[in-house]
Amino acid sequence: MLPRAGVLPARGMLDSARAAVVGRHTESEVLAAALASGRSILLEGPPGTGKTTLLRALAEGAGVGFELVEGNAELSPTRLVGHHDPSRVLTEDYRPENFVPGPLVRALQSGSLLYVEELNRVPEETLNVLLGVLSERRLHVPRLGVVDAVSTFRLVAAMNPSDGVGTGRITPALYDRSCRVAFDHQSADEELAIVERGSADEHAEAFARRAVEAVRATRSHPDLRLGSSVRGALDLVALASSLAALRGEAQPSEDTGADAARAALTGRVVLVEGSPRTVEEVVTAIWAATAPRPDDAGSGSSGAPEGDGAGKA
Repeated sequence: MLPRAGVLPARGMLDSARAAVVGRHTESEVLAAALASGRSILLEGPPGTGKTTLLRALAEGAGVGFELVEGNAELSPTRLVGHHDPSRVLTEDYRPENFVPGPLVRALQSGSLLYVEELNRVPEETLNVLLGVLSERRLHVPRLGVVDAVSTFRLVAAMNPSDGVGTGRITPALYDRSCRVAFDHQSADEELAIVERGSADEHAEAFARRAVEAVRATRSHPDLRLGSSVRGALDLVALASSLAALRGEAQPSEDTGADAARAALTGRVVLVEGSPRTVEEVVTAIWAATAPRPDDAGSGSSGAPEGDGAGKA
């Protein structure tokens, strides 16, 4: 008889998620319910939308471990499953004691939540290993034997949009064995709350709001194929504050803000093919378009409405 998934505390997971994550109320409820009912999950959405933070909180609320696997083209079955120590094999032959478990075996044996990032960058042969675990809740390891999943083991995998560079299509068999939860960028207010939570300067609300507006403008700019996540705003605010202090400024000047924006955002965005401008020029224009109008200087409002003027910089 195959091992069955055990029950995880949905309320404990939900309470932990709401204490650790800004917003994501619906996603938290659905994920907690899915994990509590023994389901595996596919998360689909752009990077930087809080998937890992949310899952860590859910695992903590459930009282189980958390195994993180970075998905990429080099994630072979051996790296995922584990291997026998070659030096010990030479003297001891293949024995259970000289097997070095990979993250999948560790998660199976400890009943942890296994989180595989960027699943659609993983080689097909490695995906097939995960498919078998999804179907059987057990894994056959050559020269080791069968590893059954502890009842609290769960598999959660995340995927970037399928049109991203280096991504592939996921087999329908994986979708058929999992629940799918879509993630998108959070609202402007939620992203501002994330930036303010991560900022050491409690008086920088106006600058943080402008940073969030600039980052959100990158996602709809006609010269950019890929915009920044909220991580760009976090870095922009932190860098501008530090740079202003270094330059002896009480608050970041326009030049300091532009320098911080270029450093924080140009590596996170991708130009469309054939764009006549460099990425530095686009980010500089976006930052300039979010500058406060003279009549709004006292209110902290920026000059361009969100997703309108800033996006056309």
